[in-house]
Amino acid sequence: MNIWVDADACPAAVREILFRAAERVFVPLTLVSNHRISVPASRWIQAVQVEQGFDVADHEIVRRCDQGDLVITSDIPLAAEIIEKGGHVLSSRGEEFTVDNVRQRLGIRDFLDTMRASGVNTGGPPPLAATDVKRFADRLDRTLTRLSNSP
Repeated sequence: MNIWVDADACPAAVREILFRAAERVFVPLTLVSNHRISVPASRWIQAVQVEQGFDVADHEIVRRCDQGDLVITSDIPLAAEIIEKGGHVLSSRGEEFTVDNVRQRLGIRDFLDTMRASGVNTGGPPPLAATDVKRFADRLDRTLTRLSNSP
């Protein structure tokens, strides 16, 4: 198993949790972004910088991700592609995307995009709160335990 991070929009607090988890459970962690990201010196952690462009990092994650890998992203279309490949997805707020919920979330996202395109202000997500960071850390621990125990 590898952990892939859609790092362009991943909050620093979540990255720090991921760094500690990779070291603790000895799992390769790769942050993929279209800008330079600093990572701690570790045999388990690396950063990959891709070219600038819309969804370039997402396409790289899809290309590299294998069945059973874990991807950290809040990008719903990316989450849907990873789930189709047999991967697992957590958002930076600790929400687990699954076969059962990702299509519904994709529909809501597309509806809100249509609303915004017609001039309706739908707002954005609230700022990341300490409770979100804790939820992410808890869900990550449970997910890593479950995936490491699966055949």
